[in-house]
Amino acid sequence: MNAAEQANSLEVASKIATVVNLFKAEFPDARSDLKPWANDPDTRELVDPDSIDIGFHFPGVSKSLQSRSILLQIRFHEDLETGDRRVIGIEMVGFNHRGKQWRLSTIENWAFEGESCPTPERSDKLKAFLRKVLELFD
Repeated sequence: MNAAEQANSLEVASKIATVVNLFKAEFPDARSDLKPWANDPDTRELVDPDSIDIGFHFPGVSKSLQSRSILLQIRFHEDLETGDRRVIGIEMVGFNHRGKQWRLSTIENWAFEGESCPTPERSDKLKAFLRKVLELFD
């Protein structure tokens, strides 16, 4: 679900802002998008209501990241008995004008998959960023 829609409390809004700042600290030329999903019926069917989704866009194609845009999806699980909500993992996908180029999931094996993956240096920066986000929501 779009991050802008999930910012329903001061705590969540603060954490979303922290995620954006952590990403921009590593990739200062990125522009954040708190509403990466279109608001049409077809798209709304695909959106995970138990996630915070943020887009990051670069001024052009980043050769080291092999993408122009990155979609970040922080996925949660809510315990029905206690009402507690906890992070189960993060999905990250890089896109360019040809579509999806790579995918990284902390739920699986933290390995990049796809046609064109980021350089090793950028891969390490993305993984370090994801570790910080997991700590933030833990």
